[in-house]
Amino acid sequence: MGSIRIGSRNPPPLLQAGEDVNLKAYLGNEWSGMRIAVLGAGSWGTTVASLLASRHDCTIWSRDPELAREIYERDANSRYLPGFGLPPGLKATADLEKATHDADLLVVGVPTHGFRAILADARPYLRPWIPVVSLAKGFERGSLLRMTQLVAEELPGHPAAALTGPNLAKEIMAGQAAASVIATEDLAVARALQATMKRGMFRIYTNHDVIGCELGGALKNVVAIATGIAQGLGVGDNTRAAVVCRGLAEVTRLGVAMGGEAATFSGLAGLGDLMATCMSPLSRNRTLGEQLGAGRALADVLGATRTVAEGVGTAFTVHELAERYGVEMPVCQEVYRVLAGQIPASEAYRGLSRQKQAGHEREPG
Repeated sequence: MGSIRIGSRNPPPLLQAGEDVNLKAYLGNEWSGMRIAVLGAGSWGTTVASLLASRHDCTIWSRDPELAREIYERDANSRYLPGFGLPPGLKATADLEKATHDADLLVVGVPTHGFRAILADARPYLRPWIPVVSLAKGFERGSLLRMTQLVAEELPGHPAAALTGPNLAKEIMAGQAAASVIATEDLAVARALQATMKRGMFRIYTNHDVIGCELGGALKNVVAIATGIAQGLGVGDNTRAAVVCRGLAEVTRLGVAMGGEAATFSGLAGLGDLMATCMSPLSRNRTLGEQLGAGRALADVLGATRTVAEGVGTAFTVHELAERYGVEMPVCQEVYRVLAGQIPASEAYRGLSRQKQAGHEREPG
């Protein structure tokens, strides 16, 4: 591949309808005039849009007109990124057609449960050739499809890619260094997207293993819930380390069974993302697990936040995938049982939690 055939509708400047265009040349290192649409104004979508807006004409779409107005008029997103200023050049709208109709690149950052629907809604406005980058980490419930597979179904002909890695939004907004992976089967396209999306301390690597990268990003959320439960129960660092290591082994086994490459799971999209999500208090999935470990009910935890912890839905999907591929995943299975209401969180670490010391009357005589 490495080139895209430009359609007759709205070809970009200097390109003629029907012309074969090398995407790397079109999105090359020196060109900073891209028109980019980012769908989804949550913490990560807004962060990526902020990075892009410094070099490109970037518009972020929010379903909520009030949030779009705040981003556009006040250069802020107090709902998802309180305390952080946004680039003055970042545009925002609640009008999907306005956001997407002339975009050269589409970045989709809505949660997985709304991913297919937003692709279908945007389809009538998109140029037929533009690349689509997914920021979402998870699966579609029911179909068990990854997000790039949904792009292939809903937007055939568009190069599909995934941006994934250890990327905590608030740290990146604070200017701290971070690295990510852009995964797509055509490395020429990957390099073009890398050049377009990298920014300062935010480094991007390329990978052709789309399956492995997407699975690493999705499956680690379940392990993060497990480590959060451990934190809530106070089982200790040794136990949490063991869970992270065994969780990585489970993620790798399932990922390879589904067609991913083992090496991917030891890189940024696997181990890197797993470490950040399991360790950081900024992680939504780890935080959810910690609250479950502390005794709160799942419904109460979910009802108290606007953000989406993708690991909840992913745990149910992983349960199905593990059975389908015949892969043993005891850590993920325990998380599934907790979320399904089969056992309380306190039982997930049975035999591993600290035991109360016996009094002298309980000592054997």
